[in-house]
Amino acid sequence: MDTKPLGTDLPEGVRFIGPEVDWEPGWATGDAPTTADLNACVACGLCLPHCPTYRLTGEESASPRGRITAMRAVHEGRAATDETFAEFMDLCLVCRACEDVCPSHVPFGRMMEAARTQIEPLRSRRARFVRWLGLDVVLPSRRLTSVAALLAPLARPLLPSRVRALVPRGRAARGRLSEITEPVGEAHGTVALMTGCVQDRWFRQVSLATIRVLARNGWRVVVPRDQTCCGALAAHNGHLGTARKLARTNASAFASVDHVVVNAAGCGAHMQAYGDLLEGADLPVRDVMEFLHDEGVVGDAGSLPEVTRVAYHDACHALRAQGIHDQPRALLGAIGNLELVEIPNGDRCCGAAGIYNVTEPEMSGRLMREKAEAVVSTGAAVVASGNPGCTMQLLAGVSQRGVAIDVVHPIELLDAARA
Repeated sequence: MDTKPLGTDLPEGVRFIGPEVDWEPGWATGDAPTTADLNACVACGLCLPHCPTYRLTGEESASPRGRITAMRAVHEGRAATDETFAEFMDLCLVCRACEDVCPSHVPFGRMMEAARTQIEPLRSRRARFVRWLGLDVVLPSRRLTSVAALLAPLARPLLPSRVRALVPRGRAARGRLSEITEPVGEAHGTVALMTGCVQDRWFRQVSLATIRVLARNGWRVVVPRDQTCCGALAAHNGHLGTARKLARTNASAFASVDHVVVNAAGCGAHMQAYGDLLEGADLPVRDVMEFLHDEGVVGDAGSLPEVTRVAYHDACHALRAQGIHDQPRALLGAIGNLELVEIPNGDRCCGAAGIYNVTEPEMSGRLMREKAEAVVSTGAAVVASGNPGCTMQLLAGVSQRGVAIDVVHPIELLDAARA
């Protein structure tokens, strides 16, 4: 089939410049955006002002509509998967703000994941090796993730400055969480906790707080031993083969439970979409704050030791992908001595987006600085963040501004509040 460089026979205002390359539909994996998904977009443009990259650049090619146009051109054989196509796909944060406002319910996140499988062969051998090592080898392995976490402090001085600022400074957790924690008082049922990879190694305190709060509210908490990384980072970066393997493992590990509770927004959103990756892999996944709000909190919410102003940060994969907004605010607002404030333009992405802050440092940095300025303007002493990637990004952002603000998971505030 003849192919042409991107930029031919495309709508006015969409311009692609890049070298001509051979077109191979789906590359080696066979994954590509489907005709049905591509045709769902009617190019209405309602998504444009909500897209972080379009808002900052004003370029159609940096918008969901422009990216879908490029996907469609490749799908129909009118254009090739070239370096420019790769740049357009890589610049997307997959924050899914466009999905939240799309009247046609275009599954843009799923389409981006498929499109990124098409651009993997365009990367340098070194880039493919690094991604393979991190996404396909280290993160799926509890042992290797533990080793990486323990070596991180030693490797920190050798890392580029943009990466060094994002590495958590605390000591990585060792060992495993208790397999079973019995409820306090009357039992309401059993939940299974998804511990994750990054969350478990660098943010173990969040899972410990999650277990304590669930147990205090009458839930028996089990931590399945054969669970693994959720696969979100692999999927978002086009490694769908690995994502499916991890989904299969977790579907088996959590097969017999009534509730899978997750305390990382990115993991929760991805696991809720397991059915899109693998038939029969659907799981009853719920974010911990949504779960506690909907199931009810036992007794009084308690109080913090002293008056504390807390700004709540909406992680994209909580707000956009899971529709979680009011629930954490209601829970936090019930805590005594906690003054809850909103972050200006709080629904905008912080720029973390998985490994985006490493692969696209310029755009990520702009979004990080914008978010940090908004956070500092609230005068808050604490920011509540329900996603580890956001937490690291926010910490780096406020640190660069020389402001001392703690960033904690909202479940940690619930845990700290005692009646």
